[in-house]
Amino acid sequence: MKKIHLLLIKAFIRPFIATFFVMMFILLMFFLFKWIDDLIGKGFEWYTILELMYYASAANVSMALPLSVLLSSIMTFGTLGENYELVAIKSAGISLQRAMRPLLVVILMLTIASFLFSNYMLPKANLKFGSLLYDIRNKKLSFLIKPGVFNNAIPGYAIRVDSKDEDGMLHGIMIYDHKDNNGIPKVILAKEGKMEKTADGKSLILRLKNGVQYEEQAKNNGMYNPRQVFSRRRFKETAPEFDMSSFDGNTTDPNAFGNSTPMLNLKGLVKKRDSLKRQLDTLQINTIASFTGNFKQFNTTKGYTKYKTAPKKIDDVILKDIPNGSRKQSLENATNVVAGIMQHVPNWAPRQNDLTGEWIFTKVEYQRKFTLAASCILLFFIGAPLGAIIRKGGMGLPVVMAISFFLVYHIITTVAEKTAREGNLNPIFGMWIAVIVLSPLAAFLTYKATVDSALFDVNAYKVFFAKFFKKKEK
Repeated sequence: MKKIHLLLIKAFIRPFIATFFVMMFILLMFFLFKWIDDLIGKGFEWYTILELMYYASAANVSMALPLSVLLSSIMTFGTLGENYELVAIKSAGISLQRAMRPLLVVILMLTIASFLFSNYMLPKANLKFGSLLYDIRNKKLSFLIKPGVFNNAIPGYAIRVDSKDEDGMLHGIMIYDHKDNNGIPKVILAKEGKMEKTADGKSLILRLKNGVQYEEQAKNNGMYNPRQVFSRRRFKETAPEFDMSSFDGNTTDPNAFGNSTPMLNLKGLVKKRDSLKRQLDTLQINTIASFTGNFKQFNTTKGYTKYKTAPKKIDDVILKDIPNGSRKQSLENATNVVAGIMQHVPNWAPRQNDLTGEWIFTKVEYQRKFTLAASCILLFFIGAPLGAIIRKGGMGLPVVMAISFFLVYHIITTVAEKTAREGNLNPIFGMWIAVIVLSPLAAFLTYKATVDSALFDVNAYKVFFAKFFKKKEK
C-alpha cells in the first residue's frame, strides 16, 4: 500500500468513527426522549433500560451509517483541499479518481458489512427489542395504563382511568370484573385510587376511594327473571386485590415474534412473501367463485345439451323482458342475491387489504436490505467530490452541506416508501427512487471536482455577475 493511500484512509477513518458514534448518541437520545415518561421512574431496573436502548440502537444504524459516510467524506476531502494537500496530490500526477480509490475500497467494505448487518444482525435485534418491550408492557401495569383506554393486562379484568398523576395517583377509575359471576361483569367506579404491590410481589392492590360497586346476580336456569337481584354498594375506601401470576419473571420467547416482517432476513422475507401471495390468490379465487355463482342460473344445462338457441337481446329496462307474473319473484331473488353479496364483501375486503398491505411491506423490507448498502456508495460519491469543491474542513460548512444533502435523500426515501406501502407506487421503484434521483448529482459533482470547478466559490459568482451587469450597462 502506498503512503498516500494510507494517508487518505487515516484521514477518512478518524472523522468517520467520530461522526458515527455522535450520530448514534443523538439518535439514542431521541429514542430516550420518546420513551422517557414510560421508562424512567416506573420501577424498571437500570440494566433493563440499557438493554432496551442497546437493541433499539441497531435500528439507528440505517440512518447513522449513511450520514457518517457523507459527513466524513466531505470533511476528509475538504480538509485536504483547505490544506492544499489535494493540490499536492494532483501535482504529483494523481487524479481525483485515483485518490478516491483507497477510500472506495473502504466504502465497499462498509457496504458489504452494512448488508450483512441488515440481513442477519438487524432482524435479531428487532426480535429482541420487540420481545423485551412486550415483557416490559405486560410486567408493569402502570406502564400500560393510558388515560381513556381500557387495559386488559390482568386476566378477567378491564381497567380504565380518566387521568393519572406522575406520582401514580389515578383519577376516574372504572373496573369491569369478568372473573366470576358466570360472565356477568361486576362494575366498580371510583373517583381516585393508587396501585401498590404486596410485599411478596405476587398480588397487586388497588386502593380506591369514594366509589360505588354494581353487581348483578347470575341467572340460575338461563331464563329471564323479572325479580333478578341487582345490588349497589357505595364505599369510601376499598382495596381489591389482583393476582399477579401472569406477571411472573419469565421472559417472553422471542420466537413468538419471529414471523413479523421487520424481524426476518432475506430468506424469511421471500418465504413470507410467497405465502402471502398464495393466500391472496386463494382468497381471490374463492371470492370470484362466490360472486360468479350468484349470477348463474341454477337450472342451466350449458355444455350438456344439443339444442342451440339464439341469444336473446335484453333492453335497458330488464323488467320489461320478464313476464308480469314473475316480476315480483325476480325482484325478490335479485334482492337476496345482492344481500348475500353485501354480507360477503365486508368480510372479504378487509382481509384482502390486510394481506395486500403485508405483502407490499415484505417487498419493501426486502429492498431495504440492499438500499442501506447502496446509500453508502451513493453518499460517498456525493460527499467526496463535494469536499474537494468547497475545500473547507472541520465541523462548519461540511456539516451544513452534509445535513442538507442527507435531508434530501431521507425525505425522498421516506415519501417514496410511504407511497409504496399505500400501494400507489411500485415497492422496488419506491425504495430505489432516491438512489436513481441522486446518482446523476453524484456523477455531476464528481465531474466538477475532477475539472477543478469553482461550483461553490462565492468569489467566482461575484465576478460573473459583475461582468454580466457591466455588459448590460453598455
